[in-house]
Amino acid sequence: MRKEFTFHTSDGTGLYMVQDVTAPPKAAVIIVHGLCEHLGRYEYLTERLCERNLMVYRFDHRGHGKSEGKRVYYDRFETISDDVNEVAERVKSHNEGLPLFIIGHSMGGYAVSCFGVRYPGKADGIILSGALTRYNTKCAGELPLSVPGDTYVPNALGDGVCSDPEVVEAYNNDPLVEKEISAALLNSIYEGVEWLKENSGKFTDPVLILHGANDGLVSEKDSRELFGDISSEDKTLKIYAKLFHEIYNEVEKEEVIDDTLFWIEKHL
Repeated sequence: MRKEFTFHTSDGTGLYMVQDVTAPPKAAVIIVHGLCEHLGRYEYLTERLCERNLMVYRFDHRGHGKSEGKRVYYDRFETISDDVNEVAERVKSHNEGLPLFIIGHSMGGYAVSCFGVRYPGKADGIILSGALTRYNTKCAGELPLSVPGDTYVPNALGDGVCSDPEVVEAYNNDPLVEKEISAALLNSIYEGVEWLKENSGKFTDPVLILHGANDGLVSEKDSRELFGDISSEDKTLKIYAKLFHEIYNEVEKEEVIDDTLFWIEKHL
């Protein structure tokens, strides 16, 4: 069963959310999407999680998809992880006693990594997919940008998201995929990544870090360096040979999803 609703954050911004309910659920999983995309691009992953009796929550970041907020715009690096925390609190309050796992992809992985540092112990486990946690591949050029925050630059991520041309075509033609990115958002991410470098040692949650070796948007070095810097006693790193950025959408996605399911079920 699927429920769609709007969740209002503490500053009044309405975030579009979808809950896929299974009965009886073994755990709740929150999926946190990446830059310029939206929750609808995670339908297959959601389906696979639900098949294993995992209840799935997804939300569109503010300024993305069907959520409110200035388009693709953040002026504080803390805002994105604050939103993750408020969504997590909402999910936990509606599912008392149920384990909570959070999957973050790309910018969503950055958000969840910052969440783990700033709000330790809120989740029973974190899964990072192609997470932007350093800036080894300068996919947006040199940062920070010395232009007004409401300056917008083209979203040029398309061809690098996946090795499957059908996925790339669908991404480029998706009306809910944002076509421009604000300088304010890019600069806030840059500030947040620099902060994360300095504070990664405070990350202690159980974590599964996944990355494609051929990721041309976010270097696998980001994940290797994060893995070495965090203080989690329970941490696993896996780099997939030949896979591009969106490992959950690659032709070989079943292996990635199976690894994710195995790790979650091991931590129930």
